[in-house]
Amino acid sequence: MATIKAGLIQLALKGGAEDTPDAIRERMIEAHVPFIEKAAAAGVQVLCFQEVFNQPYFCPSQDVKWYAAAEPIPDGPTTQLMCEHARRHGMVIVVPIYEQAMTGVYYNTAAVIDADGTYLGKYRKSHIPQVAGFYEKFFFKPGNSGWPVFDTAFCKLGVYICYDRHFPEGWRALALNGAEYIVNPSATVAGLSQYLWKLEQPAAAVANGVFIGAVNRPGVESPWDIGRFYGTSYVVDPRGRILAEASEDSDELVIADLDMDMVREVRDLWQFFRDRRPEMYGDLTEI
Repeated sequence: MATIKAGLIQLALKGGAEDTPDAIRERMIEAHVPFIEKAAAAGVQVLCFQEVFNQPYFCPSQDVKWYAAAEPIPDGPTTQLMCEHARRHGMVIVVPIYEQAMTGVYYNTAAVIDADGTYLGKYRKSHIPQVAGFYEKFFFKPGNSGWPVFDTAFCKLGVYICYDRHFPEGWRALALNGAEYIVNPSATVAGLSQYLWKLEQPAAAVANGVFIGAVNRPGVESPWDIGRFYGTSYVVDPRGRILAEASEDSDELVIADLDMDMVREVRDLWQFFRDRRPEMYGDLTEI
């Protein structure tokens, strides 16, 4: 297998809650384009943006205004635009946006676009939190897409979104479905979760013999007082080693070379898949 070049873009919000969703979408896409061009110039082959990349993290509110931020996939403007960028640069792009399935039915979704600009499909966030400051069930229906793995031009790619990462079952399902590289676009603030950020995903990479790209936005988004998004996007290999990492507070492109031979090497060494006992795990689905 080949070495591929992976990229992650973390970007602070451009605009504020007083702006319309359309205005923020325009500004965020405009801000991402130079980073897409930079990634292309550096030879990035698989690129991923942060969770709901073209909007604020609006879930501290329960304001119906933000339903207008949702758009169809793949026929909405953002997915179609990113198909053009993917085709132009010969780059796989993972595009996490707020999806409108129909009026009143909305998902937290990532569209996956192949290097020739073809829309391959989508993953809808499976686990939806609902705690103070994170009223995601007000905005997102739990995903029903299962655990798709996308056979892209460069690798077999899986997606797991933000809060999903706390649930080991999905990582395992994606790996068993053939994923070699899994991206986790996130919007996570400092506090309870920050120490887990560099604990859970390296552990999941080791347990499943996969590369993981973890991308989180930086900055503070007013007027919501839920804390500082701590960036620190990174790529980790199947041995749990961080290959490249961003700062906590800057707009950045993270680039890492993934030696895809390592997937087989690590799985053959540890044999976690051979030694699992699925016939003994039935009770886990009943509790």
